Amino acid sequence: MKPDRPSATAYRVAMQRAAHQILDRPRVLDDPIALRIVGAGAEARIRADPRRFESSYGRALRWFLVARSRCAEDTLSERVAAGVRQYVVLGAGFDTFAFRNPYPPGTLRVFEVDHPATQGGKRRRLAAAGIAEPASLTFVPVDFETQALPDRLAACGFDAGAPACFSWLGVTMYLSREAVMSTLAFVAARPRGSGITFDYMIPPSSLPLLRRIGFHLLAHRLRMAGEPWRTWFEPAAFAAELRGLGFTSLEELDYGALRARYFADGAAPIGGRSVGHVMTARR
Repeated sequence: MKPDRPSATAYRVAMQRAAHQILDRPRVLDDPIALRIVGAGAEARIRADPRRFESSYGRALRWFLVARSRCAEDTLSERVAAGVRQYVVLGAGFDTFAFRNPYPPGTLRVFEVDHPATQGGKRRRLAAAGIAEPASLTFVPVDFETQALPDRLAACGFDAGAPACFSWLGVTMYLSREAVMSTLAFVAARPRGSGITFDYMIPPSSLPLLRRIGFHLLAHRLRMAGEPWRTWFEPAAFAAELRGLGFTSLEELDYGALRARYFADGAAPIGGRSVGHVMTARR
């Protein structure tokens, strides 16, 4: 991303989540704040021209984006039931969980971690939409490539001695491999009961030809927009690395598994193999 501007990709994800509220039934992710944060003008454009979001590719992308968020929030629900009281949203973008937090006051403290430019853009949108920042939310500005996540979290009140649940969606592919593994190592070193839900990309060379061509076309567009994809992982080797970091339980969902879990009733997403996988790693 460009250092002085909010992430364009984060806003496009927010638009997809907003479109899901309007176009899809049943909803996988019930998120009324999504419409408010993109603004009335954007909502009107979705309603006026829904066909922009209804190509086969557009639907598949939207379903993946909302399914990965639902997966992270389902994992969080399990962890809160087990006693976890800290939730860290890494690369939060325009995520809205903190503003529809269903848990009683004092139950869960939420830390939103993101680049200062994107975080500033989000807070301006929240203010414009009249969305209050809850007392349970702490914003943690950080550049993953140049600043130490543990230091920034500690400075903002994160308790490193207590278990925490993390989510990290739509980020790993934009970072260096070293930055990804460093962050995962930090999570793996949290107390027992901690865990993380994140997504990552498999190598494009493992995709069928047409999907591989589509991958490179989209990668080119992102590179031209200043947000290039940089990192992907081969699943079996990556799982071994995660266990080597100290994670003791791994649950990996590819597009087909996400489809089976979240779209079995009343929806018919296209099949096929996606470049995106969602991983939940616990200890």
